[in-house]
Amino acid sequence: AAAAAAVEHEDHNEKHEEPQQREQRTAPASCWLLQFEHLEYAFAFFAPCVFFFSEKETHDEAYAQAEAEAEAEATEKPTQRSVAAEVAAEVAEVEAEAVGAVEKKEKFDARAFRRSLNKTGRYVRKPTHDKDSKDLMDEHGVGYSSTGIVALMRDNGYTHQIGDVTIKLAESYGFCWGVERAVQMAYEARRAYPGKQLHITNEIIHNPSVNKRLEQMGVKFIEDRGENLGKDFSEVEEGDVCILPAFGASVHEMKILNDKRVQIVDTTCPYVSKVWNSVETHTRREHTSIIHGKWAHEETIATASFAGTYVIVKNMPEASYVADYILNGGDKQEFLEKFKNAISEDFDPDTMLDNVGIANQTTMLKGETMEIGKLLEKTMLTKYGPAELANHFVLMDTICDATQTRQDAMYHLVGQQGTDEAVDMILVVGGYNSSNTCHLQEIAEEYKIPSFWLDTAARVGPGNETEWMNAHLEMQKAENWLPEGKITIGVTSGASTPDKVVEDILDKVFELKVDGYQPL
Repeated sequence: AAAAAAVEHEDHNEKHEEPQQREQRTAPASCWLLQFEHLEYAFAFFAPCVFFFSEKETHDEAYAQAEAEAEAEATEKPTQRSVAAEVAAEVAEVEAEAVGAVEKKEKFDARAFRRSLNKTGRYVRKPTHDKDSKDLMDEHGVGYSSTGIVALMRDNGYTHQIGDVTIKLAESYGFCWGVERAVQMAYEARRAYPGKQLHITNEIIHNPSVNKRLEQMGVKFIEDRGENLGKDFSEVEEGDVCILPAFGASVHEMKILNDKRVQIVDTTCPYVSKVWNSVETHTRREHTSIIHGKWAHEETIATASFAGTYVIVKNMPEASYVADYILNGGDKQEFLEKFKNAISEDFDPDTMLDNVGIANQTTMLKGETMEIGKLLEKTMLTKYGPAELANHFVLMDTICDATQTRQDAMYHLVGQQGTDEAVDMILVVGGYNSSNTCHLQEIAEEYKIPSFWLDTAARVGPGNETEWMNAHLEMQKAENWLPEGKITIGVTSGASTPDKVVEDILDKVFELKVDGYQPL
């Protein structure tokens, strides 16, 4: 009873299946206390542990719940007031407090500011499900395929064979719900604000073909002038419309747009918003956020802006360095130099690592995020003991389901090596700045399978040669990359990749291998 009373339900994030999944899965509850050798830790361990369950429910219900949870945390419903001036006064009061906090070099309340946006009348964060916009997406090939090779494979056991070529499609691949939602909202914004100048703070998603389409529709991409200069918002004027991309924008950028009295269309994926909620919880508890991510990635930049104090760790070696510092101390200047781009302002590792919480960039490898969480959990347990662990460590489930299911499907695909279901090579399709696509390539390389990461069909040719990228972000060239005779090719794509991009690449493959091939 005491253990149950100690459990704090800060967040209950069920795992949900993606639209491509044909079957619902039920994952077993996981508890890291089973990893420990001493069972006397078990009682105290129930306090900080969070249990995660996957429930059998339709994906529509799942995503509706995710969006509702993010909406409840990120915004407040406008209060029912008869005089619009009262609402404006309330917003002005919140903004004045925020400005005052900055001038006094006090901590800016990002949570309060984000909630205040919903009361301005210039902030939209939900799709309208406009049919004409959806039809235009289909026409432009920036959604799910309904008639091409990918659609055919999806309806026929994820395989397709023509002549000597057999394609095996990963059972979870391509556009995730959050990405499709973001693109749909961008298309809806173009129709909803005719005659208005539209801007976007970054690429809507990490896919060149989709971003090119938006540019052709008159959306201006705000220029990033470099690390020290930041983005140039000088062309954004009052009354313009500005889109925030799927992976979010920093609270600083939101503040600039709000000050300019811009109509904001916030397409941030609700799963990313849940990470922001997590780091905001760390801040309220006066914990430092340890964020598993890449410090230069747009999503991590946004997440860090909502944190109080933070350290960003890219991988297990960096996490191990932090864990060792927590337990044994170390060279403070060396720490600050090592993480100079990945720590909050005025960070002091000697005083700011007593209480920590874990969060992650949603596109990082699930297994590595879990290992980092286990490491830091055990670190704090060793330093403070089981009775005090709950006061020094916070863990919430912030792993994106889309990332997880695509990685799981990729592991299943490569795990068939040595069997009749083995593949001869793998095509990984997605933007070269897409973190989740890079991790899919990493998995193929881990299993020593010839793998080609392609962002567009233009990488194939002329003739039987290709230009591709490896997991180390190095461009490669290969001649005669498609061997003669029978071949089985595994295919997957990142969460920002429309089916049409995959289909265009597969058409190129079939044209090279099958005489007289005609695209569907």
